[in-house]
Amino acid sequence: MSANSLTSILIWLPIAGAILVSLLPLSRYATGALAMLFSLAEVGFWIEQAARFDFARSGLQMEERATWFNDLGVSYHVGVYGFSVWLVGLTVIAMAACTGYGFWVGRDRPRAYFALMLLLTGATVGVFMAQDLIVFYAFFEAMLIPLYVLIGVWGGARRMEATIKFVIYTMAGSLLMLAAIVVYGLKAGTFDLVDGPTSASRWLFLGFMLAFVIKAPLFPFHGWLPDAYREGPAEVTAVLSGVISKAGLYGMLRIAIAKFPDPTSFYRTAVLALAAAALVYGSLLAFRSTNFRDVVSYSSLAQSGLIALGLFAGRDLGFDGAVLQMVAHGLISTSLFLIAGAVERRTTTGEFRLLGGMARGRPALATLLMTVGIISLAVPGSAAFAGEFLILAGVFQRAWWWAAIGASGIVLAAMYMLRLISAVLHEARGSTVADEALDLRPGELALVVPLVGVLLALSAWPAGISHHSFVGQSPSATVKNQFK
Repeated sequence: MSANSLTSILIWLPIAGAILVSLLPLSRYATGALAMLFSLAEVGFWIEQAARFDFARSGLQMEERATWFNDLGVSYHVGVYGFSVWLVGLTVIAMAACTGYGFWVGRDRPRAYFALMLLLTGATVGVFMAQDLIVFYAFFEAMLIPLYVLIGVWGGARRMEATIKFVIYTMAGSLLMLAAIVVYGLKAGTFDLVDGPTSASRWLFLGFMLAFVIKAPLFPFHGWLPDAYREGPAEVTAVLSGVISKAGLYGMLRIAIAKFPDPTSFYRTAVLALAAAALVYGSLLAFRSTNFRDVVSYSSLAQSGLIALGLFAGRDLGFDGAVLQMVAHGLISTSLFLIAGAVERRTTTGEFRLLGGMARGRPALATLLMTVGIISLAVPGSAAFAGEFLILAGVFQRAWWWAAIGASGIVLAAMYMLRLISAVLHEARGSTVADEALDLRPGELALVVPLVGVLLALSAWPAGISHHSFVGQSPSATVKNQFK
C-alpha cells in the first residue's frame, strides 16, 4: 500500500462502510459490530498515515490528484499537512468512541444510525484533507446530512426545532461560501487550494468567514448551538462539539487566513473582537448554567473563541497553540459529553439540583470526570495548559489587552468546571441519584478511557503537535510568513 493511497482510504473507507452497513440485513448487534470494525480500521489506517508522514519536511504530503472538470479547473485533490494529520486523528478517534457509544446504548434503527455515523466520519475527514475548493465544499456540506438526521430522529423532545434551526444557520453560511468559491475559482482560473493565488477581495473573505464562524461557532452566530447540543443524542453532541466545530476553525486557517492575507489583516481587529466576545460570553453562560450538557456546550463556544484568538493573532505561537488546543479541546469535549450521557442514563437528568453525591460508590465515574475536568482547567502540565499558554503568548505579541481578555476567560473556565465537578460528584445527593445506580460499566470505560489516555499522553508531550504542525509551511505557502 502506497503512502499516498492512505489519504483516499481514510476518506472513502467509512463511506463504503456506511453503504455496506445500510444494505446488509444484519441483526442489531452484528450491525453495530460491523460499524465498529470500520471505525477501528479507520483509526488503524490513521496511525499508519501518521507513522509514514515526514514531520521534518514542509509542504503537502500524501497527496492524490485526478482531474474532475477540466474546463473549470476542478480536480479531486486531497492531501495532508502536519496540522491536518492531527485533526484527522482527532476525527477518527472521537468518531470511533461516539460510534461505540451508540453501539453500547443500543440505538434503534441500527442500520440507518451506524450508516450515518460512518458517513459523517468520511465527510469530516474529507474536509480536513481536501485541497480543492469544490471538493472541500462537497465534504463540508456532506457533514450536514447525517447530522440533520441524527439529531432529528434520535434527539430529544424538541429535536425538530433544534434540527431546523441548525440547518437554517448552516445553510445560510454555506450558500454564501458557495458563491465565494465560484467567484474565486473563476477569477483565479482554478479551484485548487495549493496552486490557486491569494486574493485581496474582502467580500470573498467575508463569504467564507460567515460559513466558518457559524460552524465553529463564534458569537453572535451561535444561535443554533444551545438547542442542538441539548436535544441531540449524547454521542452526536460530542461529535458536534469535539469534531464538527473544528471544521469551521480549520476553514479559517486553511482558507480564510491562507488565501486572503490582505482581508485578514483588514478585518483582524473585528474578528479578534468576535473571538474575545465568544470567549467571555460563552464562559459566563457556562458559569451560570445549571445543567451538565449546557456547561460543556457553552464552554465549547468559549473555547472556539479562544482558538480563533490564536489564529487571528497572526503569530507563530498563536498558530501552534490553536492547533494544539483544537485537538486537546476536541478530546476533552468528547469525553465530557460521553460522561454526561452516562450520567443521564443513570439519573434521567443532567440538572445539577437533581444530581450530586455521585462520587460515592462510583470510583470509575469520579476518576474519569475529575481527570478530564482537571485537564480542562488548564492546570500546568496539561495539554490544555500548553495550548492556552501558547495562544495567550501569541495574542500578547499582537496586543496585551487581547491576552488580558483571554486570561479572564480562562479564569472563568476554571470556575465553571470546578462547579460542574462539585455539582455532579460532591454535593448532597440529589433526588434522582439512587444508591444502586451503577458505576461506569466495562463497555463505557472502553470508550472513555482511551480518550483520556490520549489526553494524558498529549499532556506529557504537547510538542508532538505544537512542534510538528507547521514545519516552515502553511496551508498554501507559509501562513507564518504571511503575517510578518
